[in-house]
Amino acid sequence: MAVLKIIKFGDAKLRKKTAEITDVNREIVLLVMDMFETMYAAPGVGLAAPQVGVSKKLCVIDVSPEKNRKLVLINPVIIKKEIKAANEEGCLSFPGIYEDVMRFEEITVKFLDIRGQLNEVHATGLLAKAIQHEVDHLNARLLIDHLPDWKRKNIEKDIRRKIRAGKW
Repeated sequence: MAVLKIIKFGDAKLRKKTAEITDVNREIVLLVMDMFETMYAAPGVGLAAPQVGVSKKLCVIDVSPEKNRKLVLINPVIIKKEIKAANEEGCLSFPGIYEDVMRFEEITVKFLDIRGQLNEVHATGLLAKAIQHEVDHLNARLLIDHLPDWKRKNIEKDIRRKIRAGKW
């Protein structure tokens, strides 16, 4: 297993829509293992394949304090959403940036698991928010896309300044 490089905002790969996975093979299983190691090392509670430069519909999540409830979502589709609320959210591709984002408190998601089996999970709270955040990445939607234009533009301007200064 390996800790992969997490791509930060500014890299065009984060704005590219991902491809569906048609075969859950050894390559995918190894990528999943590396993604969990990367996510735990960061540390984070979720990581999408585009964040490590892979344009596939795949994300990993573990919101448990013990880091022992791994969830692998392949080709996830949110099929039910209920009760919207704002909560502070961060992103491994936006280190040090935390903003209030409106997300659904309860969702149901359909996906393939690591064995290629179709599954459905009803999630609430932090797990529901993490799933929505990671599914957004698979659709080229980022944390800042949920913010008002003025706030998004200010964050983008600040990041461009950090990039020029070599601090991003």
